[in-house]
This record gives sequence, C-alpha cells and structure tokens, in this order.
Amino acid sequence: MHVSHLAVGAAITLGISAACYSALDPDGLTARAREVAGQATCRALDQATTAYLVDHDAAPRTVEDLRPYVRGDISGYRIDGGLPTGPGCPD
Repeated sequence: MHVSHLAVGAAITLGISAACYSALDPDGLTARAREVAGQATCRALDQATTAYLVDHDAAPRTVEDLRPYVRGDISGYRIDGGLPTGPGCPD
C-alpha cells in the first residue's frame, strides 16, 4: 500500500467523522428542540385565545385568562393586543 493511499484514506475518514459530529451536535439539537417546543406552546396559546374569544366574545387581557384552556407552564408568555407573545411566537 502506498503512502498516498494512506493519506487519502485518513483524509476521507476525518472528513466523515467531522460531518457526523456536526450532524449529531448535541448542543445544536437541544437548541433546535427547545425552539420547536416553544413554537408548539405558542400555537397552543393561539388556539386557547380562539377558544377564549368564542366563549367570552372578547380577547383575553392577561395570560391568566387563558389558563383554563392550556395545560403546562405558560408563565413565559404575555398577552399583547389580544395575542400571545413569548418564546416561539412570531414577532
């Protein structure tokens, strides 16, 4: 086997290893999972806002108004102009 074959083999192995590590970066995956979870929670608050509006014929004034319509922690959100704002909500 020639030295050039060993060099090319090593370069390919290192390249594949680097690509695998970047694809399986735990910090990146955790950040992305939190972002997606925040968006889902904001979507749940949007649905709760709609349910509140149907039940009361008025938009909610505080996030506490939505508590009966949503399960989970919604303390990171607030109501601004009748719509929820917080993590994962569009600006």
